[in-house]
Amino acid sequence: MQVIGLCRFSYPALGGFQVEHETIDERISYLYAEDRLEERFRLMETVALPCLREQTDQEFELIIVIGDSLPKLHCDRLHELTADMPQVRIVSEPPRPQREVMKELLNEARKDPSRPCLQFRHDDDDAVSVDFIERLRQTVRDCPGLIRDNRTMAVDYNRGYVAEVGAHGISATETVRSLYVAALGMYVAGNCSLTIMNFAHEKIGRFMPVVSLSDTPMWVRTHNGYNDSRQKKVKPVPVEPLTTEQKAEFAIRFAVRDDHVKRAFSGE
Repeated sequence: MQVIGLCRFSYPALGGFQVEHETIDERISYLYAEDRLEERFRLMETVALPCLREQTDQEFELIIVIGDSLPKLHCDRLHELTADMPQVRIVSEPPRPQREVMKELLNEARKDPSRPCLQFRHDDDDAVSVDFIERLRQTVRDCPGLIRDNRTMAVDYNRGYVAEVGAHGISATETVRSLYVAALGMYVAGNCSLTIMNFAHEKIGRFMPVVSLSDTPMWVRTHNGYNDSRQKKVKPVPVEPLTTEQKAEFAIRFAVRDDHVKRAFSGE
């Protein structure tokens, strides 16, 4: 079954952000500010990409969507970061309504729309476990009745970590939270044009069955300076520096390595 992932990298969509701007030029200026982009690249390098690079099941595709106005030096840097990942396809788009362009890209990526596929979203500052693709396939195989009777089904691995990363390394706390973007997958039947981008992730259970598994941590969600969902007043999540054992777990389970994080955020 084809597996398709979608990652927006500072794409200046019309809509789709909780931080609002009066004009698209203001949004582009905000998204492409040097300090913001530098943080995004460091998160991409140390958190979002390593876990995909080390997936136990390498049969997936990741579409990274960028704006056609992204400066060349940043576009080149993104291509360099992903050069060793044959699964990655970088797509440049002009500003358009977010859900419209994302749904279009996902459906265009389907090799055979008459056959079912699996889809997932991947934020550029989050990680999933290195067996996410493998487990997503297996979980869907374990639910023959649901996929027989429904055009779509969500798979939610709801245990993970909230983390802060920086020159100090990694601090985190384990939590269970339903329907985060990270480690949320979706089955789509053949001849069905719905995509994971048709639905707000936290509301997806209103529209289809959701299979939830909380047996083991499956994601790392970072809180950082530019989380779109945390720019308004929100309750802080207390985190603690990782223990030696937790550092080893993060490296093995998520390919997120404390020494790599320290080097990247220290500018070494």
